[in-house]
Amino acid sequence: MDNKGLLFIPDISGFTRFINETEIEHSRLIIQELLEILVNANQIGLEISEIEGDAILFYKFGESPDLQALYKQVEKMFCAFHRHLIAYESHRFCQCKACISAINLTLKVVTHYGEFTGYNVKHFNKLIGKDIIVAHQLLKNDIEQHEYWLVTKSLLQDDSPADFAHWMKWNSSAKQTESGEILFHYTQLSQLRNEIPPEVPPQLELSKKVKMIAISKEYETDILTLFHATGDFHYRSRWQEGVKKVEEVNHFLPRIGTRCRCILDNGQVIICASSYSYHPERIEFSETEEKKKSSIYFILEKAGNNKTRLTFNFYLRKNIVQQIIFKLIKKKKIEATFHKSLLNLNELVKEIKLPTEAC
Repeated sequence: MDNKGLLFIPDISGFTRFINETEIEHSRLIIQELLEILVNANQIGLEISEIEGDAILFYKFGESPDLQALYKQVEKMFCAFHRHLIAYESHRFCQCKACISAINLTLKVVTHYGEFTGYNVKHFNKLIGKDIIVAHQLLKNDIEQHEYWLVTKSLLQDDSPADFAHWMKWNSSAKQTESGEILFHYTQLSQLRNEIPPEVPPQLELSKKVKMIAISKEYETDILTLFHATGDFHYRSRWQEGVKKVEEVNHFLPRIGTRCRCILDNGQVIICASSYSYHPERIEFSETEEKKKSSIYFILEKAGNNKTRLTFNFYLRKNIVQQIIFKLIKKKKIEATFHKSLLNLNELVKEIKLPTEAC
């Protein structure tokens, strides 16, 4: 049995169109996150042979696995994949075409049992054998919807697999290859996605805070361009006074709950968490320092044809003593810093050119 085993390939459908039609950098990061989600959902001891762009070639030597246990693995990966996309859709900051389109990506899984062997090239373990070719050929088929689980006859003890869920319905088909006809069964998985509970809309919490500063300025630009200028960490040092650099701490792409590391010109490091609310006419996001003593809320509002108003609202946690000290010692200095930051944005927004699809 040393040269026999399971081949398990989850494949992200829509990947090629997604990359061709959207912003490459954000597409790459979204796919990277999804592939890591699939790897982390491995619960039956699968090994990774290689990551093939939009798919992962998993394998496991040994006897043919129990089909119900295999379904549980498929279910876990599929639900983790879509749970991540649903969460990203409701938590994302970015309004570019890549991020907007991510929710439409789908997942199919091909499973096959056969003969293959491995060989090492330096630190890489590669698989070779007729059934490796067969498994990859099965990814190209005539199944119209691209959210399915495909099982070849080699994994079946009976003529057809059992129904593992009340909604499950199996179809049979065959793939013509150079080495002969490959019989397989498949079932759609879309119902699993439909059963994932929706994300709770985020709420911007202000009840425990008091507004200490409010400063506004209008810009001759659209709301999305100004949002990218203010919300993208890569631009922050270009306009926000006193900020040397802002780095993401725990996500590839910014979203609600993103933690960022703000490095000031004086060497001070502040860890902040974010919140976010989006409407085409109004975008609001915030950054709250880790100890929750202060927050900055950025409010962008359409103010006319190609005009957007940006408002800085600075909040402190409710504390009478701290509020008095702030007004006496810090308020004028912070106000001056905010005014200068708003002026710095004038030139930056002129440089930013968003793809047509993003607008």
